[in-house]
This record gives sequence, C-alpha cells and structure tokens, in this order.
Amino acid sequence: MKEENNVAYIDGANLHKGIKTLKWKFDYARFRVWLKEKFGVKQAYLFLGMIPKYKDLYTELQEQGYTLVFKEVIFDGDGKAKGNCDADIVVHAMQGSYENKFDKAILVSSDGDYTPLVKFLKEKNKIDFILSPYETKKCSVLLKRTEVKIAYITEQKNILKKDKSI
Repeated sequence: MKEENNVAYIDGANLHKGIKTLKWKFDYARFRVWLKEKFGVKQAYLFLGMIPKYKDLYTELQEQGYTLVFKEVIFDGDGKAKGNCDADIVVHAMQGSYENKFDKAILVSSDGDYTPLVKFLKEKNKIDFILSPYETKKCSVLLKRTEVKIAYITEQKNILKKDKSI
C-alpha cells in the first residue's frame, strides 16, 4: 500500500480562536501526531502572524513538527494584532496542488473565505477533510455546502486534551 503524502493547511488564528472556546486545554503536540496518524499528514503548515514576544511558542511548535509560515502583522488603532493569512493559505495550497506536492489536503479552519479553495481542491480530488476548530453551528455554512467531509476538533476531546499530569 502506498504511503499517504497528505498536507494540512492550518489557519493559526482561526484554530487559536476556536480552541479558546473549548472548556478544555488543547494539546498542539498531540494534534500534530493525530493529524499524522488519522489523516496521513506528513507536512503541517501552520500559518501565523509574526509577533516577536511569542518566539518561544514558535520554537515549541516547530519542535512538535509544524512548519510555520509567517505573515507580517500590523496593529489596529486599539493595538490589536492583525495578520490575516487567508490569501497566503490559498496561494500555498493551490501552488502545492498544481505542482502535485501532495495527495490530499486537510484544511484546518471554519472560515467560509476558503470555500473557493475547497471547491477547487475538490474538483482536483485533492482534499480529504476540513477540520473545524469550532463546533458545528459556528462552522461556515459555505464550507458545509461544499459537501467535503467536516470533522470537529470539539469532538476529539479525549485525544486532543492536554493532560494536566504531564
């Protein structure tokens, strides 16, 4: 049997906001292992805004097996960081598809802005799953209408919960 060469495109801001709504602590290291074991993900691209004070977190994520893709951050009038990575993810995924760099993609986001990308990858038979960081009702109806399978991180608590005893 051919080993899968799947990739995950992770919207870091969407994942972070989604897991903040959980009533449990999310384990990024377990998530990376789960992506590999469940979906055959060899490469997990995590798209993030670059904020220097989080450099230790970035190092930790790299050590856990994520490939970090940074977006320059700007700050709004209230000092809130803005580093929208949507276009970067779309370009990266489409480029990878055209260059046949992966078998299937797994998109980690609940954002309906990715609907055209999902439809494109579906046409090319290059998408396996969407993983929503939010519960069912908060995942975009636009993504649901693509009819690509959606799994919900909230339903993976037993696997992805950070163990306090460690």
